[in-house]
Amino acid sequence: MATVARDTGIRRNNGFRRHGATALRLVAVAALYYAGAWIGLLQELVRDQVTPLWPPTGIALACLLTLGPMAWPGIALGAVAVNAPIGPSPLAVLAIVVGNTLAPICSYLLLRRVDFRPALDRLRDALVLVFLGALAGMLISATVGTAALIVAGALPVGDFWTAWSVWWTGDAMGVLVITPLLLVLHRLLHRARPPRGVSPYRLLEAAALLLGTAAVTLVATRTEVSLLFLVFPFLIWAALRFQLAGAAPCSLIVSVLAIAATAKGTGPFSHHSLPARMVTLQAFNGSTALTALLLSAIITERNATRRQIERVCAQLAEAVFRLAPDEPRPPEDDRKSTDRR
Repeated sequence: MATVARDTGIRRNNGFRRHGATALRLVAVAALYYAGAWIGLLQELVRDQVTPLWPPTGIALACLLTLGPMAWPGIALGAVAVNAPIGPSPLAVLAIVVGNTLAPICSYLLLRRVDFRPALDRLRDALVLVFLGALAGMLISATVGTAALIVAGALPVGDFWTAWSVWWTGDAMGVLVITPLLLVLHRLLHRARPPRGVSPYRLLEAAALLLGTAAVTLVATRTEVSLLFLVFPFLIWAALRFQLAGAAPCSLIVSVLAIAATAKGTGPFSHHSLPARMVTLQAFNGSTALTALLLSAIITERNATRRQIERVCAQLAEAVFRLAPDEPRPPEDDRKSTDRR
């Protein structure tokens, strides 16, 4: 009897711990969502609520991809905390919260359906993140949210398409810029062991890459001469040398600085109407994000293919030696260097 009571108590304690850990995860998701929204609202362009970069969508999708579908209550809680103080009416807030919650969930389900890998180590993974995760999934939040503002009378009917385009591209950019960065950070934090043998010169190269990207973007977005093309060599450098781990933060730096310049009306974005600024900005941000994401996926896939070919060659050489023992055996150092690569 005592054994049964003890086992029941242990199960109850384990259940409490499990539920407590789940609750903490949901609170952390809501806090991240709220923090990302607060940062995004600093650059609002329409009715203090619609921004050209909405980080919470990227945060929400990354949480779903890493924690699973049970992260959705945290997303909904964060959306309520963000929209309740700034929403025009309770019904509009409810509609916006539903749209902001359903959009990343639909993106997650679409990605799961096509066997998306969060490592983004294949070109197809980058493509489906762009077209299904960002462009298709975020149609829901933009349409529901803009319609809610129109119905509530907070937005003129004639401004529907302007607000919708800003909302949709802002949510899509949140996925393209924020989600890859968070997936990289999650993979680095959950490695079995930290990377060893990193050369100081490689660390110096990474620092020079980040600082150079920031400096060139500042110059390109603060002068009225169109110099935005200067950032692309840095994005290519990041993808070639560091793959997604370098391309994701560089893409984020470029997008944030370009959005800040647009909000201030400086540089190549000045002397234009809001729709013209939005078209220029989102075309530029989309091009930089696509360049960084697709090129890093191509390089990662190529490197994985090369390593696989090298392993197969090493195995074939070993098999040939076993079949013909009189043949000279491949040098041990060469085989070890092949395995390391």
